[in-house]
Amino acid sequence: MMPDYDIAICGAGPAGMALAALLVRRGVTPARIVLIDAKSLDAASADPRSLALSWGSRQILEGIGAWPVPATDIHEIHVSRKGQFGRSMITRDEHRVPALGYVTRYGDIVTVLGAVCARLGVATLRPARVTGIEETSDDVRLALADGSEVTAAIVVQAEGGLFGEQADKSTKRDYGQTAIIAQVTTAAPIAHRAYERFTGEGPLALLPQDDGYSLVWCVRPDTAQTLLAMGDDAFLRKLGDTFGDRLGRFTGATRRLAFPLGLNAGMAGSARAAAIGNAAQTLHPVAGQGLNLGLRDATVLARLLAQGATPEMLSQYADQRRQDRDLTVRLTDTMARVFANDSPVQALLGVSLAAIDVFSPARSVLAELMMYGRR
Repeated sequence: MMPDYDIAICGAGPAGMALAALLVRRGVTPARIVLIDAKSLDAASADPRSLALSWGSRQILEGIGAWPVPATDIHEIHVSRKGQFGRSMITRDEHRVPALGYVTRYGDIVTVLGAVCARLGVATLRPARVTGIEETSDDVRLALADGSEVTAAIVVQAEGGLFGEQADKSTKRDYGQTAIIAQVTTAAPIAHRAYERFTGEGPLALLPQDDGYSLVWCVRPDTAQTLLAMGDDAFLRKLGDTFGDRLGRFTGATRRLAFPLGLNAGMAGSARAAAIGNAAQTLHPVAGQGLNLGLRDATVLARLLAQGATPEMLSQYADQRRQDRDLTVRLTDTMARVFANDSPVQALLGVSLAAIDVFSPARSVLAELMMYGRR
């Protein structure tokens, strides 16, 4: 019997919905694609988390009619190490692009992508929770919480969840860090400039968003508990002591959230199942590559599945994504481990940043990787 769908996508977040739209743009009949997610679109659209989009990701979204989204442009990225000489500045002008990247909110991007998928006619089941998956030689059968069943020729996992709540993949590492997330304001903001500042406990990122900054501050778990327990004034003073005075005094912060950080990545799949985005690789947030890597996953998978929803296409997908995935995983893993402690190698970081700033080819390679991945 013919399965209900050619492609079932479990997870209707940014990567999952982008995949559905890319498939339709490639010629797959929208009624043969189904998006399944446990959350309603309204609930997902209310998610206030900030996301970093690269220039390459904007190009992907433009190609499926999912741009513009509400976002703040990044024109410059300032990289430094606390307590060390040297820094590097990457600018849009040097690379001749309108922006190096963008800062948006999860809710905003899923709202736009949800409208795109609805306009294209992609079948959607939400809220609907998958409780079991059975793969046969001919199809994949997905059991849903309401007792119904969906069959598909291929299933794509696009819902990864948080580190620590996932099944182990082939490469797993607990960084012993917690990310403190908040929106902050400063007395002297610099428009469209993002900061990545390495400290002895982990990177501190400030991404321009609206009239302030999206903060991602990676610290040891015990430090995270202390920061969460502080009053706003004490927290802002501590943040200022760690970041410095480049933006003047920190003047305000929203409620702080905390998430454990780790690496959990692997190419493992099966004959009729593949994974994209956070479901394939959960990364450290340093350099903001998580969603961007997921959108590149979706682009390659859509091109192949448009030729046929078959195990052969999934095998090609694994082969074609290996280099980009491996390089991005190694890059973020190295930055998270080597540049986030007080070991002697830290003394080399300031020198390295100064060298990158002087040697434009090295700066160009780093910028190309951040904007486009391995091409």
